[in-house]
Amino acid sequence: MKRNAQIILVSISILFSLVQAIFFGEYHFLDITECLVATLIAWIVGWQYDKLRLFAKERKKSEQNYKKLIEWLPKPVIIHQDSIILFVNKAAEKMIAAHNKNELIGRSIYDFLIFDSNNNIKEIRKGLQKNVATSSIVVRLKRLDGKIIFFEVTSELSQYEGKEIILSIGKDVTDDKKQTDSLLLKSEKLALVGQMAAGIAHEIRNPLTSIKGFIQLFRSNTYQKEYYDIVLSELERINHILGEFLVLAKPSITVFEENELEPLIKDVVTLVNTQSIMNSAQIIVEISPELPTILCEKNQLKQVLINLLKNAIEAMPNGGLIKINAQMKSPNQISISVNDHGVGIPKERIPTLGEPFYTTKEKGTGLGLMTCFKIIESHHGELIIESEEGIGTTIEILLPISFQPFFSTLSS
Repeated sequence: MKRNAQIILVSISILFSLVQAIFFGEYHFLDITECLVATLIAWIVGWQYDKLRLFAKERKKSEQNYKKLIEWLPKPVIIHQDSIILFVNKAAEKMIAAHNKNELIGRSIYDFLIFDSNNNIKEIRKGLQKNVATSSIVVRLKRLDGKIIFFEVTSELSQYEGKEIILSIGKDVTDDKKQTDSLLLKSEKLALVGQMAAGIAHEIRNPLTSIKGFIQLFRSNTYQKEYYDIVLSELERINHILGEFLVLAKPSITVFEENELEPLIKDVVTLVNTQSIMNSAQIIVEISPELPTILCEKNQLKQVLINLLKNAIEAMPNGGLIKINAQMKSPNQISISVNDHGVGIPKERIPTLGEPFYTTKEKGTGLGLMTCFKIIESHHGELIIESEEGIGTTIEILLPISFQPFFSTLSS
């Protein structure tokens, strides 16, 4: 600590005493005592003054460091008092789309807040009017460029330049909120699909049971039983399809077993070959040797592959080549990819594939691909879609070799 004030005050006291002695006569004992007391007082006052100057300097330095720390925080920070902005950091400038601090400092918080049913109006107004802290809340802000964003903010009481202020810190949650809203919408669609599936299956199965009963009765009184066998077989097929449709409506217990991939894939190709030949499409299968068995529900996995192959065939109206490749992706994961050279899918539509009623087909419902996503999810796997318009689409299924199975995940 520098002692400038002490030296100056003590020097003045001594100089005053000397001047008094020289110009006003001899020095007495009492005068010497007074001189010493005055010098001591000057020393104490100077010491206190130097100490206050040091504290003021340290406080100013601390405030500068405080400002510097806030300035470079990655989260937006706004310091305000009585709703007037006193300071913002770089992250807050960027969030509000300001070119510099002068565009924000001195303005009211109300200039940026949007009050509507989506805001916690009472809590926000209480915090701004009474300078009190608020817990984490989400507010809508209007940026300087006119864009509306969602800002999750927490406010705390603090000190700034000797004043009691509110320090608000938070983050832009616009993207998170959009994602949440999208998931809620998807959940609502899935619930609707479940209700529709249950209703449709119920309404169709009732007359289907009656038709099946009468056909069995007619079959017992005729010699051309083979025709009735075909009709009964098709009715049974419709019943089976309705059973699969109900997968979307309610949970079902899935039994996972060890299965080899090669015969499973070849069975699917055999089933789809007729359709592929009719559409001038050729299916080529490449399976790495010695693939391990995987834990799966065989019929569900077949359903996924059939759906993907049918989509690939329909994506090539003029025919073409479809390639199925199965190989090890990692020591604990197998990859099955289906590649076609069809019309492709626009990039902006890829993130929404798998949602109910969203499809690139003219007469599609989007339920087939949604079921594929659900089945692969129930197998603890992942379904990845890559596509380019005019070039083709590759859909990759990633499946773990083993996992802890659980009761049906195929519920809406």
